[in-house]
Amino acid sequence: MTRLPAIVAVLGCAGLASLLLAIAVGSVALTPAEVWAGLRGEGLPLHNTLVRELRLPRALAAFATGGLLAVAGALMQVLLRNPLADPYVLGLSGGAAVGALLAMLAGLGMALVSGAAFAGALASTLLVFGLAHGTGSWTPTRLLLTGVVVAAGWGASINFILALSPTQELPGMLFWLMGDLSHARDPRVPLGVLVFALLCAWPLGRSLNVLARGSLQAAALGVRVRPLEWTVYLAASLLTATAVTVAGSVGFVGLIVPHMLRLVLGNDQRIILPASALAGGILLTLADTLARTLIAPEQLPVGVITAMLGVPVFLYLLHRSR
Repeated sequence: MTRLPAIVAVLGCAGLASLLLAIAVGSVALTPAEVWAGLRGEGLPLHNTLVRELRLPRALAAFATGGLLAVAGALMQVLLRNPLADPYVLGLSGGAAVGALLAMLAGLGMALVSGAAFAGALASTLLVFGLAHGTGSWTPTRLLLTGVVVAAGWGASINFILALSPTQELPGMLFWLMGDLSHARDPRVPLGVLVFALLCAWPLGRSLNVLARGSLQAAALGVRVRPLEWTVYLAASLLTATAVTVAGSVGFVGLIVPHMLRLVLGNDQRIILPASALAGGILLTLADTLARTLIAPEQLPVGVITAMLGVPVFLYLLHRSR
């Protein structure tokens, strides 16, 4: 725990640097002086618009989304006691995608599309939890298998919706499914959810450390295992649902960030959770910056960038864990 202030300070400085980089680079590059003037609203009108209305909100939304996914991944890996677990493996992104696609087909605005995605993610949460629980208790293996099956069902539903969609609607739908931050204009909600989740989860760090060693050992040491597991699962679901409503389906952030931090920092959840929030935010901010600038003025879906980074890292971690 004595390392926590130093770790937060280092990652905080790196996060600030990633945000400044995201603001400075793009189809119109800005110098540090122009960025500072734009943040204060004292620059040229074009620079002020670029910084305060376009790039800063998007960068903050990317940072918050990355933090949400990384913290959700850290919680899921403790809950399932599997270092390669991922929040999307339980079908949350599939439920959110179905809700969003149906809203797009209905011609609803982006605010209602985000609301429909959030409702779909929460519906998937309740479905997976209810099926995994059944008439008795659930185990991590049963929960994982139920999530995989439900995710496959959502995938079939997505393909069915895309097959019946008008041709002019397909580009926007496919872009959203691959992860898209181009419509993220209000980062206050994801930032607020991230801060609230950290404030609630950090005091549970000691209990989560015990839970990571197994439910029987945790119960023997006085931890109320079942309420804690419910809390962790619902918190991870809320974090993932919020991230999906902001950026669509962005994979691998919740998988690789917590796992790599554990390799470096150990397995103390009181350190891993805040470090995951900062490192996940840094990763997705840099990935979104790369997605905006790689083939500028065209933009790539940020999910493509995270997948290109995440697949080799996942294969390496899988080989290493074997």
